Amino acid sequence: MVVQTRGRHKESPLKPLGAQPPPPQAAGAPQPGASPRSGRGLQQKQPGRQLSCGAGAMRKGGTGRKGAKSEPQKPSAPLAQRVRELLGLGQEGSLRGWRHGLQVFIEEKGAFIMRADSKIWFTFILAAFAGVLHWCHITTLFENDRHFSHLSTLEREMAFRTEMGLYYSYFKTIIEAPSFWNGMWMIMNDKLTEYPLVINTLKRFNLYPEVVLASWYRIYTGVMDFIGVQTKTCWTVNRGERLSPVESCEGLGDPASFYVAVIFLLNGLMMSLFFIYGTYLSGSRLGGLVTVLCYFFNHGECTRVMWTPPLRESFSYPFLVLQMLLLTYILRTPNINRGSLIALCVSNVFFMLPWQFAQFVLLTQIASLFAVYVVGYIDSLKLQKILCAHMASLALCFILMFGNSMLLTSYYAASLAVIWGILEWSPKLLKMSRREVSLWAIEGFAWLFGTVTLKYLTSLIFGVADDAHISNLLKSKFIGYKDFDTLMYTCAAEFDFMEKETPIRYTKTLLLPVVLVVFGIIIMKAIKYIVWVLSQKDLCEREDHFNHGELVYHALQLLAYTVLGILIMRLKLFLTPHLCVMASLVCSKQLFGWLFGKIQPKTLVFAILAIMAIEGSANLQKQWNIMGEFSNLPQEELLEWIKSSTRQDAVFAGAMPTMASVKLSALRPIVNHPHYEDAGLRARTKIVYSMYSRKPAKEVKRELLRLGVNYYILEESWCIRRTKPGCSMPEIWDVEEPANAGKIPLCNLMSKDPRPYFNTVFQNSIYRVLKVTRE
Repeated sequence: MVVQTRGRHKESPLKPLGAQPPPPQAAGAPQPGASPRSGRGLQQKQPGRQLSCGAGAMRKGGTGRKGAKSEPQKPSAPLAQRVRELLGLGQEGSLRGWRHGLQVFIEEKGAFIMRADSKIWFTFILAAFAGVLHWCHITTLFENDRHFSHLSTLEREMAFRTEMGLYYSYFKTIIEAPSFWNGMWMIMNDKLTEYPLVINTLKRFNLYPEVVLASWYRIYTGVMDFIGVQTKTCWTVNRGERLSPVESCEGLGDPASFYVAVIFLLNGLMMSLFFIYGTYLSGSRLGGLVTVLCYFFNHGECTRVMWTPPLRESFSYPFLVLQMLLLTYILRTPNINRGSLIALCVSNVFFMLPWQFAQFVLLTQIASLFAVYVVGYIDSLKLQKILCAHMASLALCFILMFGNSMLLTSYYAASLAVIWGILEWSPKLLKMSRREVSLWAIEGFAWLFGTVTLKYLTSLIFGVADDAHISNLLKSKFIGYKDFDTLMYTCAAEFDFMEKETPIRYTKTLLLPVVLVVFGIIIMKAIKYIVWVLSQKDLCEREDHFNHGELVYHALQLLAYTVLGILIMRLKLFLTPHLCVMASLVCSKQLFGWLFGKIQPKTLVFAILAIMAIEGSANLQKQWNIMGEFSNLPQEELLEWIKSSTRQDAVFAGAMPTMASVKLSALRPIVNHPHYEDAGLRARTKIVYSMYSRKPAKEVKRELLRLGVNYYILEESWCIRRTKPGCSMPEIWDVEEPANAGKIPLCNLMSKDPRPYFNTVFQNSIYRVLKVTRE
């Protein structure tokens, strides 16, 4: 039998080629309808600030979806007679006359509707094309980087390193369980992840994406097996000299392939949403084109889904795009319908459920909306409706997360409550006057002080310290605070400050200059509007001036994302895509109408895109040139040894990334893992990492035995690895225990001779497995 060498083309399948699944199709989300802008203070009987404008004061523009409807007219006799003739019911009702009449009816009555629909469908077609293009792009990059289609099952699992492997392990648990509900019970009563504790991982780890994907996988394979359709094709792959051949399977019937395929489809759909988002925000399909091309030209700064598919952001962020699109529609619409608020609530839930960090992003959104309200761009009633949607989604997530207390004790929850209180009590406690600046300052201070105070009190009442590391992380950014946990974060590149090269890369693709111009014009118009408002006694004519609250919101949201991106480099994934959306406003008539009278918009836009394409195409070419093939032989040897040489209930400890692989591939109990957001887990990890401190071996062994550890996986590189000064593990421990500074690190001693407290039972070039002796 001919076997396949590891290359790009496969031959000689072990099984006959089965029917292949149809290619996926990207679908666009329905485009919200445009409506007139609304200003603050013009709604009648608001619970917030009241404006008395007289009986003659009327809002300009239409009334939105809920506008007044004219009474239908009864058809006159001549019209009825004409319809009878057109339908061929008269004396000349021949087939020819009926066909001609139908044609006339369509042309006269349906031409306008068909033309309008064709524009909408053309937008959806372009959005779908953008989605398919992005799906192809990230799928190709992922395959080029890892040669994923040719990897064995074990190699694919090892490719999901650190927390990616932890998340994927629960998907694997559910699909391998006797039934879906049995798998659900297993992950809700998990005994492997934090031995000897039994934890509900659905409550702790935001695992609803894995639950949904596992249910889809079981349904898909069950249906295909029932109708006799083959879902995967397996091959023998020769890995080269000194390596044994492995079996590699392709097709959606392979769990790992199904898992990443759904992620890439979701992120393809995200690009369709970006096109619709840019089109709606700018009022032009050219804006959608600018958004999509800016995203592609800065792709490496926008996302990392093609390198790390299982991360939470890969599932969560597409729903933030949908949520912000819906919010833009709500801000533009004078009369909010219930469907819009329900859609906003649902998108909030889909954004928050997969990712524990989502609450911090929504905090910046609520803060931006509150600022827009304070300066008068939206009224209190509209903001209260938006807050209701946020509160409902937060309550629903709290229930679905089995009472996860971090949600109720978050800054996001505290901010929602405080803003609601301000909206209710501000009109009663504070009197309106021409000097509104003082009122704005009072409300802003009340929000900030109230949010911090309420967050502290709720955390104290519920005894929650899981998010304490966030406050310490911010302290480390501003005042240089250091402890073990903050150094574990800040020593990782993705949690460091933004790279100095990042703004330069933005500038080379012309993204930053274009957005700065857009941002500057929005702020300039907003300031002129605010100054004019403060100088007026009669507030009823505000809409004659710049009154686009959705644009001001996007500008403030950009500022918030910029702060997050500068403080934590990983959060560029919010900043860069929002820059791309803001770039679409270069096509906005509200901002550049004065310029479009002199220059054709298409000429200006295509000139900008042509300059962007110079560096943007080079960036894309760099991504396409990345070619690799995943291989981690030392870890493969380690995992094979664990499966063959240790008991099923043997408990392991070690570095967080390695522990995720041990749980996923060897199915052994572990005491620590990469999900570092839990206070108890941080304490456990600190004990495990004391192997890299300068503590006595006897003390470290005693703590490991208290956790029930049987084997410790020591990685010698962790003794010397140093991402930057002060960031090797012994140096981190010197900050925590300065009294031991200067002693030889325990990991160096264990590498030479671990006896009498430990025994070496396995060793290769990277890993050393130490068995904890029990006297």
